[in-house]
Amino acid sequence: MIEPYLFFDGCCEEAIEYYVKHLGAEVEMMMRYKDCPDPLPPGMDSEDNADKVMHVTFRIGGSKVMASDGGCGIGDEKVHFAGFSLSLGLPTEEEAHRTFDILAKEGEVQMPLGKTFWSPCFGIVTDRFGLEWMISVVPAE
Repeated sequence: MIEPYLFFDGCCEEAIEYYVKHLGAEVEMMMRYKDCPDPLPPGMDSEDNADKVMHVTFRIGGSKVMASDGGCGIGDEKVHFAGFSLSLGLPTEEEAHRTFDILAKEGEVQMPLGKTFWSPCFGIVTDRFGLEWMISVVPAE
């Protein structure tokens, strides 16, 4: 089993709230840095990080996704999503268009929704958090 783990670099809670509201995500568990029972590494134990998300597990549809604020901007470079997309299969074109439009509202369309040889409706969009989504209609079996 492969489960994606996403690092939002300081905006994890905002992203999760967005996915709950717009994608129907369901949070299974969330832990903040201040709730960690073990001592945190130097630099991660600051007051600025106390309320940041250390770990969250949530579901979108039947899939589990995990996430964190990661290093909370500590270090020379921020974490960026690159080299992968999350693929979200939806049962109807109406749902695909609604979801795609929501993600594109403050994001960027990479490939507009359209008919392909494998799906009646497929498109690629990067959401406002920089996460790329492949939205498609999955024909009923």
